[in-house]
Amino acid sequence: MAAAERMVVIGGDATGMSAAAQARRLKGPGELEIVAFERGRFSSYSACGIPYWVGGQVTERDSLVARSPEEHRSRGIDLRMRTEAVELDVPGQRVRVTEQEGTERWVGYDQLVLATGAVPVRPPLPGIDAEGVHGVQTLDDGQRLLDALERGHLPHGVRGRVESGGASPRRAVVVGAGYIGVEMAEAFVRRGYQVTVLEKAEQPMSTLDPDMGELVHEAMCSMDIETVLGASVTEVRTDERGRACAVATQDAEYPADVVVLGLGVRPATELAREAGLPLGESGGLLTDLAMRVRGQDNIWAGGDCVEVLNLVSGRPQHVPLGTHANKHGQVIGANIGGGYATFPGVVGTAVSKVCDLEIARTGLLEAQAAAVGLRFTSVVIESTTRAGYYPGTRPIHVKMLAERRSGRLLGVQIVGRENAGKRVDIAAVALHAGMTVEQMTSLDLGYAPPFSPVWDPVLIAARKAAAAVREG
Repeated sequence: MAAAERMVVIGGDATGMSAAAQARRLKGPGELEIVAFERGRFSSYSACGIPYWVGGQVTERDSLVARSPEEHRSRGIDLRMRTEAVELDVPGQRVRVTEQEGTERWVGYDQLVLATGAVPVRPPLPGIDAEGVHGVQTLDDGQRLLDALERGHLPHGVRGRVESGGASPRRAVVVGAGYIGVEMAEAFVRRGYQVTVLEKAEQPMSTLDPDMGELVHEAMCSMDIETVLGASVTEVRTDERGRACAVATQDAEYPADVVVLGLGVRPATELAREAGLPLGESGGLLTDLAMRVRGQDNIWAGGDCVEVLNLVSGRPQHVPLGTHANKHGQVIGANIGGGYATFPGVVGTAVSKVCDLEIARTGLLEAQAAAVGLRFTSVVIESTTRAGYYPGTRPIHVKMLAERRSGRLLGVQIVGRENAGKRVDIAAVALHAGMTVEQMTSLDLGYAPPFSPVWDPVLIAARKAAAAVREG
């Protein structure tokens, strides 16, 4: 009887464990041995839920864990926690790992899955590694932040004012106003902190066009979130104990009891780079449609460590989202397990919120469309989330980009209040289908006054875009 093939997985979160679980469904232990390494303390968790755990909407850490290491092991997956892969020997088909107690060993593989994720961008600034400065990429990061908040960690002067009954609110400085930045700003608002967001760009949410980003800025200011734009951070200043106490920019200094970095992430591909595997412009691994690393027969990769094809622009792009990571894992597991699956690409859909403001986008921004040589027209409409006369209706702005002459939908951005954000899914489906804005105007969407106006805001934007295309 032939020996079982060995599948080695590096990374115990979305892609890695989805791939392992799918491969196990297709092949039993007698055919496929599955060994997975995770350097952290948690497996199969929702990193996207960390801001809501910090903010208190999610009360239990374990609510963010979809499947524990013990559950994976009970399903025939040898998941080894607190074990880090430190070297990849591609010709020898083996991985060198370091276990928690410091023991090193080489582990051979027949099939290798790289699911190493991404790491927060941490610029080399003075004080950036001081106590009190936090990233929020992993569940371990979230736990460290919550532990620090629950210990209080107030400077002596502030603690004295608290004890005397004249306390100033605790102060949180969030560096970066992207998805993580605005979500963490909300988390600290919910915890009663005075919040300052520092963003080096001229708008928050650089994933939106400037005119839509300005709507986000106005809303954040109305929520008493101090949002400083054009702010280039130069230093995290520390107190006599070496703890972060302020964040300095070129123009000012902002006191801080806690600092959170929301500067985005980069692919964690050091192992792959050192092993000579192909990387794209963002540093993400390059794969084929089956999620096999280019030029390799038995190495696969997915999740936040890869680049994927943007179906609208036709260019590779780094898109670190849990939705894609789980799909990548399913594709990889199916292929290793003897089935067949592909991942064709993405249209760039994302949705987020800061307090009661919902922010969404799909497809291309104006700058992205111009960069790939597309000529386009863009329109912006203002409407309401429900019929104007229905109680609770809230404002919504929709921006739509369409290709000139053809009228093909290129992108949609939405900024609005309750029930605004998920409307972006209408546009995401239209992008996947290659629809024109004219075709979108005939979409048969659900209508009742509690849910939308007679003309849904997305369709109002499509009508205006279709008219602009005809006039152009």
